[in-house]
Amino acid sequence: MTFNQIKMALYSTFLTNWYGLKLRKLKTLKEQKTVRAQYCASLLETLNIEVKVINEQNIPQTGNYLLASNHRTIIDPLIVEVATRFHNIQGYWISKKELYDSFFFGLFVRNAGTLLIDREASQMSAFFKEIKEKVKEGDSIYIFPEGTRNKSDEPLGEFKSGSQLIAIKNRLDILPIYIRNRADKILEDAIADSSVRRVVEVEFGDLISYKDRELPLQEAYKKTFNIT
Repeated sequence: MTFNQIKMALYSTFLTNWYGLKLRKLKTLKEQKTVRAQYCASLLETLNIEVKVINEQNIPQTGNYLLASNHRTIIDPLIVEVATRFHNIQGYWISKKELYDSFFFGLFVRNAGTLLIDREASQMSAFFKEIKEKVKEGDSIYIFPEGTRNKSDEPLGEFKSGSQLIAIKNRLDILPIYIRNRADKILEDAIADSSVRRVVEVEFGDLISYKDRELPLQEAYKKTFNIT
């Protein structure tokens, strides 16, 4: 590792855990959303990464939704948070167990307004029940339909069926979000040299109704962003 990479790793770890402690003291999701956005903006600024929003008018001002984004890198949640930070949507991220146990992200994730999904659990009923409770309270759900990071050269990985199921069972219209750039490459370059300003483009599509069963979610998502 270069000196710059070591310095970036140490500072990022400090920043993440400092905000994790700060989040632990907060009581409401609205407060968590504000602090989450502050953290995300601070870390992306440290990396010298700018988030450019395309079709911002498609972000609803009221209501609750399933926010569905593609996923290539660990900073994707940060990118989505910054893109929506000045809007009224607030909600919970679906977070895998590995992040809860992570030295780097664990403290932050456990206190930042997340819903734990344990893929090794024998039953998922408690997970779906928790989602339903949050939606009834008027909150949105943030999810990566691919389930894990897409490490291929294809624009999208295979969507898991759970995302559309969550939308249907909770009557949540879907707000599709597309991180247009190879954010994994941008992150890699930013860690190596943060003196260069880099831009990530995030596009918001029209809402996809949970009632629309004509296309599977992945096909509707591809159609929204003209992904071939």
